[in-house]
Amino acid sequence: MEFNDFGLAEPIMKALASKNYVTPTPIQQKAIPALLEGKDLCGIAQTGTGKTAAFALPSLDYFARNPKVTPLKGCRMLVLAPTRELAAQIAQSFRDYGRFLKLSVETVFGGVPINKQIRVLAGGVDIVVATPGRLLDLIDQRALTIKDTEIFVLDEADQMMDMGFIQPLKRVAKMLPRERQNLFFSATMPKEIEALAAQFLNDPVKVSVAPQSTTAERVRQRAIFVNQAEKQALLHLMLKSEEIDRALIFTRTKHGADRVVRFLEGAGIDAFAIHGNKSQGQRTTALQAFRQGKVKLLVATDIAARGIDVSGVSHVINFEIPNVAEQYVHRIGRTARAGAEGIAISFVADDERPFLKAIEKTTRVKLEIETLPENFMEAVRNMPKPAAPKKGPSQSPQQQARRADGQRKYQDGQKQSRGTPDRAHRPDSEGGEKRPFRRRRSGGPVGAHKSAVQRTGAPRV
Repeated sequence: MEFNDFGLAEPIMKALASKNYVTPTPIQQKAIPALLEGKDLCGIAQTGTGKTAAFALPSLDYFARNPKVTPLKGCRMLVLAPTRELAAQIAQSFRDYGRFLKLSVETVFGGVPINKQIRVLAGGVDIVVATPGRLLDLIDQRALTIKDTEIFVLDEADQMMDMGFIQPLKRVAKMLPRERQNLFFSATMPKEIEALAAQFLNDPVKVSVAPQSTTAERVRQRAIFVNQAEKQALLHLMLKSEEIDRALIFTRTKHGADRVVRFLEGAGIDAFAIHGNKSQGQRTTALQAFRQGKVKLLVATDIAARGIDVSGVSHVINFEIPNVAEQYVHRIGRTARAGAEGIAISFVADDERPFLKAIEKTTRVKLEIETLPENFMEAVRNMPKPAAPKKGPSQSPQQQARRADGQRKYQDGQKQSRGTPDRAHRPDSEGGEKRPFRRRRSGGPVGAHKSAVQRTGAPRV
């Protein structure tokens, strides 16, 4: 079967030809015909199987054959994703496949100014790709309505559940119109996810391209038992001995990711960390450097790693193995993409052995157990010291110059002032009791100043 067999609109076929796409993947072969007929779909597929094109291509075909004026502050298609990186990746795919169609595609997620998003949405947008928290922020501020949505996609549903988005998703479901096409995708399908799917789908076609929770067959999976305190030395030794083109290193926590990066920097090895405590600019910079090959190591948490679709990842290193077996499937799915081979290596401490057993039971794969290298104890004794943590957020030279200029102006103003300085500055040099700083609340609808976390319980991603 080829893409020509689907009968997609000519502008879409032209875009596919420009990318040399000829043969659809299994998930695309099964999903696209049903979606072209307007049916709801429940798809079970691991990452890297072509899910995005499976729902993007038939949706774009629908828009090509059914042109409409977008409603003010509304959207014709809404795609929900768990993380900023995945949302940005999906939006880019829509732009690539729909490059010869006059359609507007916008991303909506936190970590960036909301006012710009409000201005863009004011005239209406064909396709909105969003994370739940910022989506509800915009809806609550009456900057966006989804009552006219014709196609709704929920991607990575199992990750949505793990991140605590269940209540925000229920709110979204109540706001959507009754008549719409629904697409639901998940890498795993436990009972909780099936219950969530039932709230969105109407007599769906079910498509599965791999048995539930199975792992990529082209990934060689290895495990090494090591003390937690000696994992840094093992990582250093492995990076020197393995032929690594590009590696993703996983930790369970944000602080753990930062510690690994500081250790690698202390050993003279370049690496970036990507997690929820990083600004959107830092996350984008790290991902671009990793994608372009400027840095070969990216240390990530499970949440931030969703949406990292980078070709050429030769290794996935589980510095800390996940305590949820399904997360292991997502992690190793970052390698062996597009027909390539891959290696997944897990460092297993004594308290992590139960997690390893759960992973092997869920995936039905027995990991190869390797012994520690012969020179391991020498590596432990000579383990380099970690680099000192960086203070404050990183700034560009232009930002540093603006900050220095502002400080000079402030100091000059203090010298000329005879009275009490503005309380918003609260200078430490002034004598007496300091007044507390009070931020002025901006205008707008009641509750608009509250975050999505305060209103909906939606976590920050």
